[in-house]
Amino acid sequence: MKETQAYIERVKRVNRDSQRLELAVDRSLSSLLAGQALLVRRIEKDYESEHWDPYLRELWFPVEVQTSNIVVVEQPAKAQFVPGQLLSIIGPVGRPFRFRRKLRNILLIAYQTTPAALLMMLPSLLTKQVSITMILMGTARQYDTNHLPEELEIVRADDNMTWPDMVMTLGWADQVFAIVGQGSELHYFGEIMKLIRQRRNDVPANYIFGVMQRPLPCGVGACHACILKLRGEQKLQCVDGPAFDLTTLRLN
Repeated sequence: MKETQAYIERVKRVNRDSQRLELAVDRSLSSLLAGQALLVRRIEKDYESEHWDPYLRELWFPVEVQTSNIVVVEQPAKAQFVPGQLLSIIGPVGRPFRFRRKLRNILLIAYQTTPAALLMMLPSLLTKQVSITMILMGTARQYDTNHLPEELEIVRADDNMTWPDMVMTLGWADQVFAIVGQGSELHYFGEIMKLIRQRRNDVPANYIFGVMQRPLPCGVGACHACILKLRGEQKLQCVDGPAFDLTTLRLN
């Protein structure tokens, strides 16, 4: 991990609510893997005085690495970005997602947030002919998916967080990765776990992982602000995450 500078090379609107930024970055970030993130701060004369935040940096999960120096991230369409903007980046942060060796079917769940942090895994998994289903729940149902790969199965849950053939889908999946809205992550993950336990007799270890998106002050494990309580131990989102086995994470 190190601090480097980047600039926004291109801004592209991909749907009604989202835009993608192509970042020209240091070549050291070309090896980013799905699950790893960037801590980003805009280098603008008046930005921090007008948009000051105690964390200073935003947590950005890339959705694609195009070349040795182009990383793509997805941001809300309402956020103002223009080509040429300079950024200070610390990264990579966190560990890559860990997939089973014999992975055939994977289930992705986005609840009360966009699925952006899960998108970088799609190309490599589809190349390996892994079947992928994405469930959109809560406000995530409003996310326009027309720009995503056609091979991806998209399912929008109903108001009760259920969908057709739900028991079959949960039994079919070799692994599940879930992402939820910031601010109430443990509560939302608890709702997902309750839903799954009602439809599966057994939820084994290393089956469902929650992807944390809480703001990170340091990103290197020094401040312990991102500490999480697991059964019998404590871990840090920035060093050990962002994905944690939800069967071990204390969700109270």
